Amino acid sequence: MTHRIVLVHAHPDDETLTCATTMAHHTARGDEVHVVTCTLGEEGEVIPSKLRHLEGHPDDLLAPHRRGELSAALAALGAQGHLLGEDGLGARRYRDSGMAGSAAAARPEAFVNADLVEAGAALAGLLRDVRPDALVTYDPEGGYRHPDHIQAHRLTRAALDQLSDAELPARTYEICIPRTWADEDRAWTREADSAAYGLVVPGWEDPHPPSVVDDDEITHVVEDPSTRASKLAAMRAHATQVIVATDDLHALSNLIARRTTDREAFRQVDPRTWEPVRVAAKRDGLDGISSDLLG
Repeated sequence: MTHRIVLVHAHPDDETLTCATTMAHHTARGDEVHVVTCTLGEEGEVIPSKLRHLEGHPDDLLAPHRRGELSAALAALGAQGHLLGEDGLGARRYRDSGMAGSAAAARPEAFVNADLVEAGAALAGLLRDVRPDALVTYDPEGGYRHPDHIQAHRLTRAALDQLSDAELPARTYEICIPRTWADEDRAWTREADSAAYGLVVPGWEDPHPPSVVDDDEITHVVEDPSTRASKLAAMRAHATQVIVATDDLHALSNLIARRTTDREAFRQVDPRTWEPVRVAAKRDGLDGISSDLLG
């Protein structure tokens, strides 16, 4: 039986950095995976020097380039893509709002200024058409408080508000990171030869983002080493935004070393209230949690 999953993300590369393992795992099982991208990441910082001319171009030349990167990444993961405001998903397209405090947020077409009733109706229409078994997006703080990630969370909830109870996905999830994993990965990057690749090792005193939660708040985990090749191909597709130093080490434009893993975690929430849904099964830490979003 084919199941369907919809993931709502803010910019190209967000889908790969947070959910590549999950998408590749489910598409390999024969499930249908749809990714809704809300903007084309026009405000992104470009890493390769040969593409630096795209950054901040007055004609937004970065947008079509990043759309091409997104298409290549989704192809590597076996997922189907939808751009908010295009691809039949609403009539109005939204622009990257930039990081908190960015002047880009003042532009009327910035995603943070979207009418959530209007944009929510577009997403609700897709959800009615696809009828996903699972819906995935960010927590209320957008993972790390990026304004567009927060708006993507609000958009998702606005869309769910426009669905009847019968139209709601069977399961709704927010993307989280177990504290144990966050600490393990930070320790790993300190032991890895990150400096040899020009990367910066995060300090122990650096706070974790809001998406890092206590292990017992995680309800679902996807761990699948067989997805590594697909994940790396998707990461390499996002060449303007991601440095793939080794198969185990990557970084963004801030050059902070990040561990590349084959595991992702989620918290199931109520689609109406966004309150956590407590799973009935007891387990020891993260052991015994479902190995996919549908199990």
